[in-house]
Amino acid sequence: MKNDKGLNGHPMDSSNESTPSAQKSSNAIDRRKFVGLLASSSLAFSIVPRHVLGGPGYIAPSDKITLGYIGIGTQGVRELLPLLANTQIQVTSVCDPNKTANGYKDWSKEGLRNEVRKAIKNPNWVPGGNYSIPGGRDNGKEIVESYYASQRPDDKYKGCSSYADVREMLDKEKDMDAVKIMTPDHLHGILSIAALKKGKHILLHKPLSNRLLEGKKVIEMAKSSNAITHLIPWDSNGSMETVMAWINAGAIGTLKEVHNWTNRPVWPQYPNLPTDTPAIPEGFDWDLWLGPEAYRPYHPNYTHMVFRGWYDFGGGSMADMGHYSLWTVFNALKLTSPTIMEPCRSHCVNFNDVTPSRVNNNFSFPMASMVRFHYPANGDRPPVDLCWYDGDASTKSNRITRCK
Repeated sequence: MKNDKGLNGHPMDSSNESTPSAQKSSNAIDRRKFVGLLASSSLAFSIVPRHVLGGPGYIAPSDKITLGYIGIGTQGVRELLPLLANTQIQVTSVCDPNKTANGYKDWSKEGLRNEVRKAIKNPNWVPGGNYSIPGGRDNGKEIVESYYASQRPDDKYKGCSSYADVREMLDKEKDMDAVKIMTPDHLHGILSIAALKKGKHILLHKPLSNRLLEGKKVIEMAKSSNAITHLIPWDSNGSMETVMAWINAGAIGTLKEVHNWTNRPVWPQYPNLPTDTPAIPEGFDWDLWLGPEAYRPYHPNYTHMVFRGWYDFGGGSMADMGHYSLWTVFNALKLTSPTIMEPCRSHCVNFNDVTPSRVNNNFSFPMASMVRFHYPANGDRPPVDLCWYDGDASTKSNRITRCK
């Protein structure tokens, strides 16, 4: 059974909470400004902060957007650093069910640690825990406070609060204008709904949710709320204007198919459920991490960098990289909803005594897949097929033939 700390089976807010349509933001913020300044934060390290130069450009603490940061994993830390450099934002609170830097995985052993050292101007900073990889709410709080103390000493900063439970953060941080959600995928939808009920503006990392129905509920609530919401996926492929000019001019004839590849997954997509039951790490609230999902024993193969391989916690390769590589395609071709989807997946084989048998599961994504989406004509554009590929490149030619 889940205990009463967990999100599963428990409403995110009390029954007397006002509806989204009745909620008013505590601080009126223009949507264009909100989205623009947060999007530009990725450039912040190459720009000299205005407060360093002094003069009339100085922004008073009372004029900043106060931000709660939810999810202090490795990507959470990585995206926190440029936000701290944005002088129009004040990170006032962090939240994560993991307290210390234990069990995290990353692209390199010391890369993220070195990024933090550079940002807070402390070449000797260490995250603690059992690895050199940062993560957890204690690290988040320390990074925020160290950065502001060294880079923005004139802000009269009061310190950064930290929480394990998002509900407690939303209840106690009355002056918090907005939140950024950087949790595993299975918490995106429910945490967005909780924040909208409190009238908080939302910056949400992709995907919107890992459940279609849940994502639709978030969209409905956002439309009826006064809060500003922004999903983070961006156009990382550059402009499609030149390519579209060729297509529209008939340079390649009639466009019939678009093919999109990714090298994902770069994490294990386990064909079997864990059978061992290691102890829950000290300081890690497993119940809160599970959130709305059904209870199961803790296992590190579910958490941190590898959560995306599981249906319950992630969205697989497409939810990870499709937002980036397909953004320009959807915009340029004005794709709406597909009429037909044809999936084709790889499978695993085990030997049952001396005979091979296929391993089927309903809990993890395949190690490689191809999906063909059929899109109807739209305006002057004729029908077009979009073909998605992920996984081992050596299997792709086979999958193209079998799935056409």
